[in-house]
Amino acid sequence: MAFLLTLLSALATAAPTWHVQLSERDGLPLASAGGQTGVAASWNFWGAQWKWVGTRAALAGNGQGDYRLAGEAADLGVAWMAQTQRPDEHTLTYDLRMAARGAQTGVIGGGAVFKFDLPTFGAAMGQPTLLPGNTGWQWGREGSAQMTLRFSPALPKVFFERDNPAEIRAYFYDGSINAGEQRYTVTLSWTGDARWQAPLAERLGGPPAAQWPRDAIDVRTAPADLLGTALKDFQTFAPLHAGAGEGKTQTRYWGTNVTAYALFNTPREVVQQQARRMAQLGYNLVRLHHHDSPWVNPNVFGNPKTTADTQTLDAEALDRLDWWIKCLKDEGIAIWLDLHVGRAVKRGDDIYGFDEIAKGKDSADIKGFNYVNITLQQAMRRFNEAYVTHRNAYTHLAYKDDPAIVALLITNEDDVTHHFGNAMLPDKKVPLHSKLYMNAADAFARRHDLPQNKTWRSWEPGPSKIFLNDLEQRFDEDMIGQLRNLGARQAIATTNTWGNNPLFSLPALTSGDMIDAHSYGGPGQLEKDPAWSATLGHWMAAAQVVGMPLAVSEWNAEPFPAYDRHTLPLLVAAMASHQGWSALMHYAYTQESPREDGGAGNWHSYNDPSLLPMLSAAALMYRRGDVHPAKTTYVYDPGAEAFFGQATSAGNAPALRTAAEMGRLLIAMPATPQLPWLTRRAPPAGAIVIKDPSKTLLPEGAQAVTSDTGELTRDWAKGTYTINTARTQAAMGWIGGAELRLPAVRLNLQTGNASVAVQSLDDAALGASANVMVSIGTRSLPQKGNRAPFAVEPLAGSITVKAPAGLKAWRNGPFNQWIALPATYKDGSYQIELDGKLPVQWIALRQAG
Repeated sequence: MAFLLTLLSALATAAPTWHVQLSERDGLPLASAGGQTGVAASWNFWGAQWKWVGTRAALAGNGQGDYRLAGEAADLGVAWMAQTQRPDEHTLTYDLRMAARGAQTGVIGGGAVFKFDLPTFGAAMGQPTLLPGNTGWQWGREGSAQMTLRFSPALPKVFFERDNPAEIRAYFYDGSINAGEQRYTVTLSWTGDARWQAPLAERLGGPPAAQWPRDAIDVRTAPADLLGTALKDFQTFAPLHAGAGEGKTQTRYWGTNVTAYALFNTPREVVQQQARRMAQLGYNLVRLHHHDSPWVNPNVFGNPKTTADTQTLDAEALDRLDWWIKCLKDEGIAIWLDLHVGRAVKRGDDIYGFDEIAKGKDSADIKGFNYVNITLQQAMRRFNEAYVTHRNAYTHLAYKDDPAIVALLITNEDDVTHHFGNAMLPDKKVPLHSKLYMNAADAFARRHDLPQNKTWRSWEPGPSKIFLNDLEQRFDEDMIGQLRNLGARQAIATTNTWGNNPLFSLPALTSGDMIDAHSYGGPGQLEKDPAWSATLGHWMAAAQVVGMPLAVSEWNAEPFPAYDRHTLPLLVAAMASHQGWSALMHYAYTQESPREDGGAGNWHSYNDPSLLPMLSAAALMYRRGDVHPAKTTYVYDPGAEAFFGQATSAGNAPALRTAAEMGRLLIAMPATPQLPWLTRRAPPAGAIVIKDPSKTLLPEGAQAVTSDTGELTRDWAKGTYTINTARTQAAMGWIGGAELRLPAVRLNLQTGNASVAVQSLDDAALGASANVMVSIGTRSLPQKGNRAPFAVEPLAGSITVKAPAGLKAWRNGPFNQWIALPATYKDGSYQIELDGKLPVQWIALRQAG
């Protein structure tokens, strides 16, 4: 059914322009349209009996449009080299040489594997076809966009993998490897609405990374008076679920995650220091996460390698958590506590069916199984009681009674409606749990007159999704009841919508006080056409239920280091303000004890010069409410049959994506007789109701969209995003190479991809404000081995800001000192020239002295 939905979306509008380019990782061709990859390719080789063989490949350009490719599958003794040429604007050729050190028999072989996104583009492009005689493939339709890849001479084998039209394998070796060199001419050609796009490094331009300066980030503190007193009136511990459903909590929570080793290994003085720093950077919520995961040593149970069970909380670990909570609270930062994240039960926990879920190990992950196994539920309740009634040694309050602890999450990324229902199927070799699951499914089917042969089939939309929501909700109701009986007054989230969950995973989540979402996006989020592709923000927006607040306890970009990760904080914060979400938590601030030479990665933003300035700018904009709420509300309300019978999601529903770009998107829960606990809340008065998720709400061929408030504009054709409010004006993405104007800001940048935010730090609008902060995000790369400090691409160009006369410009420098920066004042504006040599993350315009 999900395939049908995306097929309908493809029929609804013509495909956008295709961009053909070379993968910098593999040197193989790839093609994308509307920011969505339509053709991806990789090198894949296998030895005897399908033993996977690792490959390495690299691509280098000469700056004139020609590229050199080299790679190897070392364990097979196979290497390749290629030189490309562009004989015309619609053709790319490879002069490819494949070489093998010696002859081998009995191997699978391999070569290039091509994957086609047929759910998204199949209706517009058709299915790929194989060229005769193992000479290549073709995809597209006559008279429109069409791509053809030819090999000369013919390869040993070109075929559809298991007759799957979405995957073509082109084997240079099939069953054996002959020693010596073989030469091929590989020709990629394209017609119709398709064009060549240079590889990313070439488009980014700028000086090579080896010439970038070291960052000026001080991991101990933030620059003095970074946000001034702009957030002085926003330091309260308001209930996170206040104003439920309207997105109007007393406090907007801009948060982050402190996780794993950071919780238990950070020295006390550093905890205190980092709590103060987080407050200076604008955070007012921190989630404590991975407290119970078995790979964290120590964790809340002590040493996971030596503990015989997980029934006792370690006193020293609790003391460490107490100190974090105390220090955060002292700085006006609220706390979100997870109850279960990764706890692995042990034999000493006396769990029913332990052996079958442990699968020969001394511990077992409980996700999914906890919905049917009473002994797991009892273990979780025991932990809940011990944890929330624990009395903090420093605040002298039990966690359940501390107003600074504003939210509890029952279990992290543990839904049975999409991810873990399959774990208990009859073929999964967990017979005791399968019996519990099947009995529950059969009983539910009989009770509600549903087909028994459908209700247990967890992988299929329809009756199974109704049953699975009920199974999850019964567990949630029990856990929530226990916590309330213990006296916990915090907002409770049950689990999360995450990992591409369809909308039919939302009903069970409504048992809590709020919906919690996790969303991760890759590079190029600003270039995604909502008619064809989802951003991480679209996945968040499709989690907001009518009448309930939305929290996002994890968001980020991956893989690290995404070149444009600096664009995401303001994008997410602007969307959250426009949509009316209640809390956002970047993942993560740190997973380690922060230090100058610390690690670099997706789980540490505390030392990331691409993220930190934009995270603080986003904190100010979001918490202060600079971006206005949407004027228009769209509600997806298809009725129960379509809601549970189709795997609708942000990934395959253009109507949801485009609605979220223009106005506020809400999801209505359907009246469902089999789920009497599911509250049906009618769409707000005046809302535009969406029934068909497959139709874009934008004009065909649209290349940009502006929000209904006029403040937010995303141009996916250019890959830019602008924010235009009274006190925050910003531009992100591919903003170099042309002048960009906002009412109080003018940018003339040579740096290709960057983010610049200009914000008033007082009550005055930009143009009148005498206290202005400029935040800058560019690319950065860690040292070898993913260590800090980072090398930062220095911004090159001019920034012009309207402001009153008499101000002085300062830039951040080493040890967070403010260093005077030349600025020219003319016609009511300050012009600041950046020469592309200094690692500048912040510029302050304020009165001298």
